[in-house]
Amino acid sequence: MRFAVLGAGAVGCYFGGMLARHGHDVVLIGRAAHVAAMNQDGLRIQSQSFDIRLPVRAATDIEAAADADVVFVCVKSTDTAEAARGLDAMLAPDAIVVSLQNGVDNAALLRERLAQPVICAAVYVASEMAGPGHLLHHGRGELAIEASLQSEALARVLRSASIPTEIAADVRTTLWQKLILNCAYNAVSAIVQLPLGAMAHRDALRDTMREVVAECLAVAAAEGVHFEHDAARMVEQIEATIPGGQYSSTAQDLARGKSSEIDFLNGAIVRRGEIAGIPTPANRTLHTLVKLLEEKNARHFER
Repeated sequence: MRFAVLGAGAVGCYFGGMLARHGHDVVLIGRAAHVAAMNQDGLRIQSQSFDIRLPVRAATDIEAAADADVVFVCVKSTDTAEAARGLDAMLAPDAIVVSLQNGVDNAALLRERLAQPVICAAVYVASEMAGPGHLLHHGRGELAIEASLQSEALARVLRSASIPTEIAADVRTTLWQKLILNCAYNAVSAIVQLPLGAMAHRDALRDTMREVVAECLAVAAAEGVHFEHDAARMVEQIEATIPGGQYSSTAQDLARGKSSEIDFLNGAIVRRGEIAGIPTPANRTLHTLVKLLEEKNARHFER
């Protein structure tokens, strides 16, 4: 199959790289520095079990996705509408669009703009771009994709490329579960610039994360999404599943002077809580602190 990865950063390069490693035609669409490095030297994937360079096609222009059978949309939530406008102009009618993004609203936004089938997915991979064209993979790498007419065939292809893939019976709950994980961990990692495994004062941190998760669960319930476990159990699961050396995507954004997706993570819980009449002070505090750090970074990187 022909795959295009729109937004070839840490997530897109991992899944696109795994597909390329198993013989699929993949084009990685991303920032100029990464594209130049990949076209010259290939994509380096440095993992716990292998360290390889893959010859891949890379481009900066969205038109490189024009002949793709499947397009993985991996751009930030802030860029989804722009990505949809670009794809709408040139995608083949039978192409499949898969949202590998944080948050719970991206697939709906893509569907508003595109006639092609759109599948949403919850992504569980710990990775970062260690340099231009250099992906550092810390662990995990599975997908939970939405059930659709195209999902079973796509899942078979992904599994054959060593990407564990399940078809989620209730993808809305799955996406909310991933959102809650991000709300509990991403902002904290960004504020202290540490991975979970290196954070001290773990009891106090667990208390904070439980407060964040409890607010998320209350907001989710108000929208008809319910979970089996309480906040304490969900925090235990988060601690057990995040690789020890993994910085959150929000932490990586702030470290590089980029805007983060915090408005679509803790910020989304705050907005939804306001609509439902549910107080969200822990999420509001984390959202505010990250926004302040973004403003501080913007002034620093402008110098």
